[in-house]
Amino acid sequence: MIINKELQLANDLIQYTGTSIFLTGKAGTGKTTFLHNLKLKSPKRMVVLAPTGVAAINAGGVTIHSFFQLPFCPHVPTLLYQDDTGTYNTTNEFGDQKNRTYAHKYGRDKIKIFKTVDLIVIDEISMVRADILDAIDEILRKYRRNDKPFGGAQMLFIGDVKQLAPVAKEEEWKLIEKYYDSPYFFSSHAFRRSQYTSIELVEIFRQEDKKFIDLLNKVRSNKLDDESINILNERYIPGFNNLDNKGYITLTSHNYQAKNINNQHLEKIDKQEFAFYAEVKGDFPEYSYPTDEELIIKVGSQVMFVKNDPSNDKRYFNGKIGIVEDIDNNKIYVKCDDNDENITVQPLEWTNVKYVLNHTTNEIEEEIQGTFKQYPLKLAWAITIHKSQGLTFEKLIVDAQMSFAHGQVYVALSRCKSLEGLVLISKIDKHTLKNDYSVDLFEYEIEHKHADIEKLQTLKKKYFYDLLNELFTFEQLY
Repeated sequence: MIINKELQLANDLIQYTGTSIFLTGKAGTGKTTFLHNLKLKSPKRMVVLAPTGVAAINAGGVTIHSFFQLPFCPHVPTLLYQDDTGTYNTTNEFGDQKNRTYAHKYGRDKIKIFKTVDLIVIDEISMVRADILDAIDEILRKYRRNDKPFGGAQMLFIGDVKQLAPVAKEEEWKLIEKYYDSPYFFSSHAFRRSQYTSIELVEIFRQEDKKFIDLLNKVRSNKLDDESINILNERYIPGFNNLDNKGYITLTSHNYQAKNINNQHLEKIDKQEFAFYAEVKGDFPEYSYPTDEELIIKVGSQVMFVKNDPSNDKRYFNGKIGIVEDIDNNKIYVKCDDNDENITVQPLEWTNVKYVLNHTTNEIEEEIQGTFKQYPLKLAWAITIHKSQGLTFEKLIVDAQMSFAHGQVYVALSRCKSLEGLVLISKIDKHTLKNDYSVDLFEYEIEHKHADIEKLQTLKKKYFYDLLNELFTFEQLY
C-alpha cells in the first residue's frame, strides 16, 4: 500500500477519533485499496457495507439492506426522540405520524452488534439514496439509545459523487421527494446533522499520463473546452470492433447490451462450446454472484478475470483481459498480452458473510453464510459501466452517447489506463456529459470540511475523553 499524506490522515482519523468521515477522490486514487487495508489492520469493531451485492462482495462486506434488514421500498424520514416514559416516538419533520416500515424485531445478537460496533463503513456511497441513510440513522439511534447522528457510531463514507448516482425510480422518488433536496446521500437529514469531516485523495495511481489525467478531470467537472473535446475525439474510430482487435472491452450502459455483444462474438467462434457450472453452497443470493453461474466459453473467447490471484505468483488481477488458449481436464488456459506463458485457471471460492457477535470476546466477527465456487472468469467483449466500477483496463471501447445519468461518461473513460488505449465509437460533445447542480453544491461544501493535522489533534482529544466517559459510566448497570 502506497502511503501519502491524505491516506495517512484518513487512517489516523479512523483509528484515533470517533468522528464520521467522507473519504472521496477521483477514479484511481486508491479508495478501494485503502478499504481492504483498513479491514486487515484496524483494531476497531467494524462492519463493511455496500449498496449492491456485487459491490459488497468486492468490498469484502455485506449489503446495506441485508445487514439492517431494510425493505426495498422508499423510507419516509422521521425524528426519533425519547419521551418521559422511555418510549421512542416517531414523527417526521413534516409532523406526519407513521408506522415504521421495518417494524419487525431484530434478534438479540444483531441488537448487540448495533450497540457495540465502533465503525460502520459504507463503500460506493454515491449510489446510496438519502432515505436509506436516514433509515440506518433511525435504527442505530433507537438501539444504541443515543440521539446523536447514527447513534454515535463512527461512519466512514467512501466514494466519489462525480461517479455513479443513486437509482431513484420515478414512482419511488415521488413518495419521498418532498423530504429531500436530491436523491443523493448528502441530502439525508442524518448526514446533514453529523459533524463529519472530509478527506480528498488527490494522487492518481491508475493513470500516469498527465495529459490524459487533465482530460479526465475536465470531464469529471464538466469543464470540457473545444481543445479537450478535439483531443478526445481523436480517439473516435467509427466501425471499430473488438473481434478484429484483440484485448479491447466495450463498456455499455445496460446488461442486455453487454450480454448481446458477448453472445454475438461467442457465436462467431467456430469451435466446441464448454459449460462450467458454479458450485453454490448455503446462502449466496443470485444478485451477488461475482460471475456467471453457468460459464459458457470456447477456445478463442476473450475473457476477464473477476478476482485477484490468491497465490504468491499474482499472475492475474480483477479486470485483467486475456484469450482462452486451451481447455483441458477441467483447467482453462488463458493467454494475456503481458504474460509469456499461459495462465492456468482453476475454480476459486467467494464467500457470503454476515456479521455476528463473539460472546466471549465481545468482538464483531464474520460468519460465512454461503460460498460460490467458479472459475474467476467471464466473457469480456463487453461489460456494463456499473460492473466496471473499481476496475482498470488497458484497452477500452466507449460509446459516449449511451450516457443517461450523471457521472457515467467519466466512470467509463476513467477505467482506461491511457488515452492511447481508448477508442470512442461515438463522438463527444458538450451535450454528452450529464451534470447535476446538487453535486456541484455539495463539492463546494466539502471543500470547507477538509481535515488537517490541527483538526486531527482536536478530534483525538475529544475521542480520548469520550472513551474515558464510556469506561466510567454507570448507564449500562443502571
